Amino acid sequence: MKAIVLQASPLMEKGNTSLILNPFMEGLRDGGADVEIFHTAKLNIKPCQGDIRCWVKTPGACFQDDDMRTLLPKLSDAELWVFATPIYMDGMAGPLKTLMDRMQPLAEPFMEVFDNHNYHLMRKTVPDGKIVLVSNCGLWEADNFEPLLALVKAFSRNVRRDFAGALLRPHGPAMRMVPADALGPVFQSARSAGRELARSGKMPQELLDAVSREILPRDEYIAMINKGFKGILKARGLL
Repeated sequence: MKAIVLQASPLMEKGNTSLILNPFMEGLRDGGADVEIFHTAKLNIKPCQGDIRCWVKTPGACFQDDDMRTLLPKLSDAELWVFATPIYMDGMAGPLKTLMDRMQPLAEPFMEVFDNHNYHLMRKTVPDGKIVLVSNCGLWEADNFEPLLALVKAFSRNVRRDFAGALLRPHGPAMRMVPADALGPVFQSARSAGRELARSGKMPQELLDAVSREILPRDEYIAMINKGFKGILKARGLL
């Protein structure tokens, strides 16, 4: 299995998203997957211009000369796409959405009805595959992921890829507030999910649930977050 990981946190390895993504990638590799990661913060990817030249003038290729010229062939060759992003204003980080918009050359202009729904055809050079979402958010409840989940599931349907599941970490900053031994089951479950996906093509729901497990009670978490920000603001003379 070839896997392309698109990591959209501007903090890259220093962000909370990587705390879940890294053991997941380790598990993929343990299971035999060939994993390559791209950080959107390091990529030069311009917004889609919507002129459909990639369909009618240079089929399968965008006219813009940026890093998508390198990335599109890699995406075409990979069985697994992993979208990793923090939640920003109820959705994914902007650079990842820009990158997804620029994946239009992988589709064709022609349409069909599949499973009683209208879709564009995907190019024959793009293999069937899977999509996984890895995300963390600062708010406590897991339902804060619902808008992002809806988008990624819809995208998966449109590009004819199976949505294999999501590793979601609510109250993500709590991972830096609790003792390391409290996080062992979370990280081990992320690693096991990656290994199972590489070996069997599936991630057991109990592993995904363990990644999302409560690690701090809500009231305690909110109190710790508020105390931290008050301290920062006071130190800067802003409170």
